[in-house]
Amino acid sequence: MSKPTPISGFPEWTPAQRMIEQFVLDRIRATFELYGFAPLETRSVEPLDQLLRKGETSKEVYLLRRLQADADGPAGDDALGLHFDLTVPFARYVLENAGKLSFPFRRYQIQKVWRGERPQEGRYREFLQADIDIVDRDTLPAHYEAEMPLVIGDALRALPIPPVRIQVNNRKICEGFYRGVGLTDPEAALRAVDKLDKIGPAKVAELLAETAGASEAQAKACLALAEISAPDASFADAVRALGVSDPLLDEGIGELTAVVETAAAHAPGLCVADLRIARGLDYYTGTVYETQMVGYERFGSICSGGRYDNLASSGNVSFPGVGISIGVTRLLGLLFGAGALSVSRSVPTCVLVAVAAEDDRPASDAVAAALRGRGIPTEVSPSAAKFGKQIRYAERRGIPYVWFPGVDGDEVKDIRSGEQVVAAAGEWSPPRADLTPLVAGTGV
Repeated sequence: MSKPTPISGFPEWTPAQRMIEQFVLDRIRATFELYGFAPLETRSVEPLDQLLRKGETSKEVYLLRRLQADADGPAGDDALGLHFDLTVPFARYVLENAGKLSFPFRRYQIQKVWRGERPQEGRYREFLQADIDIVDRDTLPAHYEAEMPLVIGDALRALPIPPVRIQVNNRKICEGFYRGVGLTDPEAALRAVDKLDKIGPAKVAELLAETAGASEAQAKACLALAEISAPDASFADAVRALGVSDPLLDEGIGELTAVVETAAAHAPGLCVADLRIARGLDYYTGTVYETQMVGYERFGSICSGGRYDNLASSGNVSFPGVGISIGVTRLLGLLFGAGALSVSRSVPTCVLVAVAAEDDRPASDAVAAALRGRGIPTEVSPSAAKFGKQIRYAERRGIPYVWFPGVDGDEVKDIRSGEQVVAAAGEWSPPRADLTPLVAGTGV
């Protein structure tokens, strides 16, 4: 077999990086549960008509087909695609299980998703997301929109990563403003403004004219709105100073003010009102969020989401919701690339039990079993080589302690300091800092 070629966009972390990832996931999961979110996992595939009905995603969806599928194209059960986010499958799950759920329903979901976009630093075709959503039946109070940044702020502060800033906007502000200046296709205007960071104001003005029918004055007004940013409720005065009025605009200003003020009371500096944030997916209807790491702003958002009112509905019953998603793989990929995360050792093992001779391996196994029974990660030496060689084996793997069974009593050696003491497997414990690998941020 020839040497395999890596496939871009499908990351495979080293064991040390995987331990960091698991540490990050454990911290995120713990924070989500502190806020009362329950775990959920949905299937990886959804019907194509569901995946393609919202947002500009058709070019990114991976089609799932059998090798011997009908050449005429997918049909029936074969018309499936891998989910590109966790919100669409969650909405479907709510519709299918509404009779079993208690509302408001709070869930978190940590799963892989797939998007067929161009791989680049921090962007992948297969990646892990950590989502929270709150849905209710028929109506969803706006205070849940203010809660989302608080959860994410706490989750990310629990990690050894740079500080984050959550940019918030409300699509009602944008849509109401666009209507107020006379644009008849606010969704097209939203999609154009969402490209502001990528193509700049001049190109966005052209796009507004082409796709939303904006005049030069209307495009200028849209760009002026997008330039408004404030760490507090003063953004509202800046919006009103533009002289545009619309009931939906007023509603959006009120909702965004509540989000910003709630965040400021909980964690000053966490949120900033930024009216250029629009989010590309069409299903968002209220508050939208994007999150940047300080020092990594050029790579864009590592956590985003928003309010949606129409994604999940059945007949006359709707299930409005609000959610936000941490791009775990994106976050880690950027920090791994910068060498900004480290782990104290590349294996979970805390103790290596030496083997004096192969005939003595059962005694070493018994020591290892006793240590594991007390929650101490332990492995037994792979061979009964000279003790110096077994110690070097532990050093290469980053294992801090080597245990030497003896007829007259056991001893354990800290191979970093050289200290060796008498010990009993039923009593000895390592310092807490050595029990499991420690994850740390470096240069952040």
